[in-house]
Amino acid sequence: MIRDDIQAAVITAMKGGDRATTAAIRLIQSAIKNRDIEARTQAPVADDDALVVEVLQKMVKQRRESIEMYEKGNRQELADKEKAEVAVIEGFLPAQMSEAETSAAIEAIKADLGASGMKDMGRVMAELKARHASQLDMSKASGLVKAALA
Repeated sequence: MIRDDIQAAVITAMKGGDRATTAAIRLIQSAIKNRDIEARTQAPVADDDALVVEVLQKMVKQRRESIEMYEKGNRQELADKEKAEVAVIEGFLPAQMSEAETSAAIEAIKADLGASGMKDMGRVMAELKARHASQLDMSKASGLVKAALA
């Protein structure tokens, strides 16, 4: 499980004296803990790794937005710190599908659902998320689905 990998990594980073990595992993653990607390009031999650991947993907997205803002504001030292955190977080994410693999998955779903136009985009996106959420950046996939259905 990804949680176990994260716990082992924080111990390794602490023993190695790597303060930056330790801090980044503690941020990950904190975000996962907050998500667990939110999930208490909802239906139980069947796949724990899916929940953790969702949290990690959200963290990466937030940091990429911060990097962009810091670079626009000429704050390169802060952008570099965020980039280091992104590298640590991405180390725990499963391998992402390439654009060609994503397009192939979209075409397969399109064929399975009989999707033919933009009116079917919601159904295709929902199925794509159900099948491949942990391996995709859904914002990039959205553009590919639009292109495939246009």
